[in-house]
Amino acid sequence: MDSHCPKFTLPPAAYLTLRTHFAALGTCPSDYDLILTGDLGSLGHAIVQDLFCNRGVDMTRNYQDCGMLLYDATAQDMHAGGSGAGCSASVLCAHVLPKLQNGTFRRVLFAPTGALLSPLTSLQGETIPCICHAVEFSTV
Repeated sequence: MDSHCPKFTLPPAAYLTLRTHFAALGTCPSDYDLILTGDLGSLGHAIVQDLFCNRGVDMTRNYQDCGMLLYDATAQDMHAGGSGAGCSASVLCAHVLPKLQNGTFRRVLFAPTGALLSPLTSLQGETIPCICHAVEFSTV
């Protein structure tokens, strides 16, 4: 696991889901108009980019994070971000789906993330289990 994030596994969960999706379908990041995770925030977004970069895959052109799109880090005191489910749903419904409908986007890979938080595991210093699913939206 990345040393930047020793106890929180959302970035590796997102990375593994995206990597598995690309391998299973024989695609690469450049095949998509937009690739979204959410909500990893700026740190998690950078970790995912670094994990791909370390394997020679460029994720800088079209990879964004729902939390980073929803919040303004310079104007809002949002600390580490918000709910992955809330940020992902908001960005999908208000930003992505309308652009798919009007033809701005033709192919979007949507990979929302979530932490399975438990007060017990947090207090015990255990790793927080995390999940990421990938859904591809396409108009082609």
